[in-house]
Amino acid sequence: MNNKEIVAKAVYEVVKEVLPLEEVRQLLENPKSTDHGDVAFPTFALAKVYRKAPQQIASELAEKIDPTSFEKVEVVGPYLNFFMNKEVISSIVLKQIVKEQNHYGDSTIGNHGAVPIDMSSPNIAKPISMGHLRSTVIGNSIGFILEKIGYDPIRINHLGDWGTQFGKLIVAYKKWGSEAKVKADPIAELLRLYIDFHEKAETEPELNDEARAWFKKLEEDDAEAIELWQWFRSESLKEFNKIYQMLEIDFDSFNGEAFYNDKMAEVVELLEEKHLLKEDKGAEIVDLTAYDLNPALIKKTDGATLYITRDLAAALYRKREYNFVKSIYVVGNEQSNHFKQLKAVLKEMGFDWADDIYHVPFGLITKDGKKLSTRKGKIVLLEEVLNEAVRSAKQQIVEKNPDLPNKDEVAHQVGVGAVVFHDLKNDRLNNFDFNLEEVVRFEGETGPYVQYTHARAMTILEKAGFVPAAETLYALNDADSWEIIKLLQSYPEVVMQAAATYEPSVIAKHAIKVAQAFNKYYAHTKILVEDDQKEARLALVYAVTTLLKEDLRLLGVHAPNKM
Repeated sequence: MNNKEIVAKAVYEVVKEVLPLEEVRQLLENPKSTDHGDVAFPTFALAKVYRKAPQQIASELAEKIDPTSFEKVEVVGPYLNFFMNKEVISSIVLKQIVKEQNHYGDSTIGNHGAVPIDMSSPNIAKPISMGHLRSTVIGNSIGFILEKIGYDPIRINHLGDWGTQFGKLIVAYKKWGSEAKVKADPIAELLRLYIDFHEKAETEPELNDEARAWFKKLEEDDAEAIELWQWFRSESLKEFNKIYQMLEIDFDSFNGEAFYNDKMAEVVELLEEKHLLKEDKGAEIVDLTAYDLNPALIKKTDGATLYITRDLAAALYRKREYNFVKSIYVVGNEQSNHFKQLKAVLKEMGFDWADDIYHVPFGLITKDGKKLSTRKGKIVLLEEVLNEAVRSAKQQIVEKNPDLPNKDEVAHQVGVGAVVFHDLKNDRLNNFDFNLEEVVRFEGETGPYVQYTHARAMTILEKAGFVPAAETLYALNDADSWEIIKLLQSYPEVVMQAAATYEPSVIAKHAIKVAQAFNKYYAHTKILVEDDQKEARLALVYAVTTLLKEDLRLLGVHAPNKM
């Protein structure tokens, strides 16, 4: 039970005739300074009921409140300030963490409901750039967080393996490409051809007509078009998997856009059956005026299908295949309108489960303040960034701990973890500028700082030979340990908040706060001094290592024991 709940119940016992428990909960505040206690209850809302000044009400309530759970209850003007009993709370929290270990904060609320997570989804024949990082690591972390509260996540890499870009690529390859060059360095050569196409198409617009014609051939199963497409796809997947292995991210499905080619006719038929399709200038649309949205374009004038047709087919397939309780799409903010349309069309089709579809948007990563663009060739390759981060981490490890036996393994965990953590510590809707030097620093609000704090705490436990015992009463009452205890105590709520908002930054920020509070404690406290509090202090260190490791795991980051 958290401190606010303890206070809410204590206050409710003396005001229940006039104020429901839920209203008491909503009125509680966190004091700005610890000098004013841990939780505050303002009495303004009771002034009209009791027909007394708030200050007088606060004084009268203070005399009636059961003091068992509190060190003191202080009246400051119209506020009741509650100072929790540190020994009681710390002993409860530490006992629970020692007993539950990495399962502390787990929940069964998900009841094993299936949750497909549409994430990463790079385009075939293009490299995985820094622009793909966000969808990939946010989706992966959401999977871990939902799993912790009892859901069964299904990570889906909805590959961009269909569309007019393949018409462009086939035209570029046939005009200026070389089989030998593509075989030697597939992604780089295909990207070069793609960029060449766009540059030339600016002065030769007829190239776009050729590209559309080739894509039409692809849709009609032309043998040459299919053969080239399959070749581009298989070469690309090999390159993608190298990066996913670096990130240690596994997918349950690589069913991309092409997988739904034979499933779109059913969507069009269902829309026709329900009389939802309307003709508009030769194209077929679904009118979404009732949802205050632009019409959804289902088929173009030439009969070609669009993204929304495919996504409707994918939504139907996933509902049948997984019987999901919620379906999540981790896709950039700029696609918000598309997902509103997708849900609206499904609702029009009579599928109430459209309400269980969630678009989880995110902001952009910029470089020197500028957006990254594949089309114009302004691209920062994710593999290069990860490799550079690992090199930087190793250099710092060699300087700080030259005798570390497994330097390469730790450097990989720290370097890759630094890039992932930096992305996830930012609120996902915010844009952020990427600077590798800041990301891999061991100081500041970084992944390496959290990892280093975990390793430092592990070293203390190893030196002390500490073995936690669930039946032991570990009680602390000093101010520095109390700041940590409150952060540990709040963890189950933190996990639930991260899950409810699909926001991994809630977990990353918790890890930073725990690391900062622990380092302050470490600086002020002789943990290993022999006295009657030593075992309780070590239990606190153990709890810190447990939660830092779990926080990092939920973000998809390792917690090395030594650094």
